Amino acid sequence: MQSLTNRSKVVVKKEMSFAEKLYLPAVAKGMMITMSHLFKKKVTINYPEVERPRAEVYRGQHVLKRDENGAERCTACGLCAVACPAEAITMEAAERKKGEEGLYREEKYAAVYEINMLRCIFCGLCEEACPKEAIFLTDRIVPTEFERDDFVYGKDKLVEPTKKDERINIGPRQTQTTIDFKKNPEYAHNLLWDPNKKIGPKKGH
Repeated sequence: MQSLTNRSKVVVKKEMSFAEKLYLPAVAKGMMITMSHLFKKKVTINYPEVERPRAEVYRGQHVLKRDENGAERCTACGLCAVACPAEAITMEAAERKKGEEGLYREEKYAAVYEINMLRCIFCGLCEEACPKEAIFLTDRIVPTEFERDDFVYGKDKLVEPTKKDERINIGPRQTQTTIDFKKNPEYAHNLLWDPNKKIGPKKGH
């Protein structure tokens, strides 16, 4: 007898039969289960030719956005790196030089911006922390690689193309409040650099 919290259970040591010692019944039962699955509908899909439907809120590979003029929105403020619980984001800030107003929105920009995809948990806190609407998670799947270093994504993989028809659509991840904010010309954050008028976003906005 073995007492377990006011309950008792009889422990019996049953001798195995000759067939059980040969494990034939267990092997036969396992083979029957395996054979039964051969006639069931396959649950696997032929990726990448076929993809499973994903939810609109699916969080995949990141993208660093450009504004309507093609200038990078990121100002290397570091808020995304601070908000990242996995500490997957690193960056180095640099000062914009004269003549680079069309490349970077403001006086400071990210000369180096890297995300370690092996550490990233795709929580989306980086895009929530960004005050410049510069980083978003997209519906793209991060490709597989064979080397760990290949999973460290720099600006060459994160910044979207300059051509407008090749931009990454992040519409489903923006709320109506954000869309209205970006359309309001009264906010200095929405001002675009004009090479003719020599104006652009003011410092500190």
